[in-house]
Amino acid sequence: MSKLEEIRERFKNDRFATDAAGIVIDCAGPGKAVCSMHLEQHHMNANNVPMGGAIFTLADFTCAVAANGYSERMTVSQNASITFLAAARGKRLIAEASCLRSGRTTALLTVDIRDELDTYVAHATVNAYVLGQ
Repeated sequence: MSKLEEIRERFKNDRFATDAAGIVIDCAGPGKAVCSMHLEQHHMNANNVPMGGAIFTLADFTCAVAANGYSERMTVSQNASITFLAAARGKRLIAEASCLRSGRTTALLTVDIRDELDTYVAHATVNAYVLGQ
């Protein structure tokens, strides 16, 4: 089993992200991850654009994969901020997360979300807490 398959297996228990939202882990490396989500009707708000909560779920899950995919320690979100930049025009959202710094007890990550047409949809910053020493 490849490392990516191991990571996918580990995160399949994040059922809201994987089952309800349909998020897929496309690739992962130490401190990095790319996840995507095909937009369905249940992701849309009353204006027929992706709901902020769906976009935030993609950002949060991608951050979790970047922080935990290659780590022995568990990292959890402590504070998250997202800025919505534009409505998605495409049918798929792609999130790229990077860990800017992971210390003894805290980590800082960023997530950029675009659609497949390269519309820059949102930017998230996550302050995380590293469990265990």
